[in-house]
Amino acid sequence: MPRNEKESTVAAVVVTYNRLELLRQCVEALRAQTAACDILIVDNASTDGSSQWLASQPNLYYRNTGSNLGGAGGFHFGMRWAVKTGYDYVWIMDDDTLPQPDALEKLLEADRVLDGNYGWLSSVALWTDGSECKMNRQKLKKSFYEYSPLMKYGLVQAEQATFVSLFLRSETIRRFGLPIKEYYIWGDDLEYTRRIAVRGGLPCFVEGQSQVIHAAKSNVGSNVALDDAERIGRYFYAFRNEAHLYRQEGIKGRAYCFAKRCRDFLRIMGHGKPKWPRLRVLLRGIWAGFFFHPEVECIEGNK
Repeated sequence: MPRNEKESTVAAVVVTYNRLELLRQCVEALRAQTAACDILIVDNASTDGSSQWLASQPNLYYRNTGSNLGGAGGFHFGMRWAVKTGYDYVWIMDDDTLPQPDALEKLLEADRVLDGNYGWLSSVALWTDGSECKMNRQKLKKSFYEYSPLMKYGLVQAEQATFVSLFLRSETIRRFGLPIKEYYIWGDDLEYTRRIAVRGGLPCFVEGQSQVIHAAKSNVGSNVALDDAERIGRYFYAFRNEAHLYRQEGIKGRAYCFAKRCRDFLRIMGHGKPKWPRLRVLLRGIWAGFFFHPEVECIEGNK
């Protein structure tokens, strides 16, 4: 896509699929930002009228992937699009993310404070009632006091975050590659943020002054033993993808993953109803993880 001198250096990349009403709210929130950004919408072939609405909207850029690539494939597509277009910064989120008006301004302020010396920045995600959104809780680095002087700017060091408002420099994406599209859903954000912060060794931060609302249906997090029956199938991707994710982090990572799966088994046996469908998804995901070896894809011209 051609750009001109008047366009922003920040691309807000939104992945959407069949959630038109939430998408409208997300776009409205992005248009209300106190700092400038271009809006890039990646539509995973929605069938709810999203494409017609997007085509009628001014001052945003829209591409339809042609099929449902899942969240992982959508972010892979959108981040490649933004970097190859020439944006300096990429700000990614799902279509149910509603940034507060100064969310981007605070991220850009943090970029200036850090002088670009970071891997990624993550906003604080709140649920619709203003409480913490449990599924988007970042994992803080145990030695975050190493950067304690930055806390006055709202910055706390972290090693893991989600794609509900993640901010990166394009040069970081070129260096570390794109999210793994084969993950489809679940765990792509954890793998990507840990790839940069843990295995890549770059300091990464939660920016506490940058806040978004995550308009998820519930605020209970993920639990295979308690989740609704119609959602159980998607846990296959969580178990398969985490097997690949933590396999890359050596013995410590493998032990952590094993402990998580033991916890899931005990949860299902203690509280899961019906138990067998949940156990079957758990076992299928674990087994598939042994044979799941996707490759990290980089922007062309980068190793």
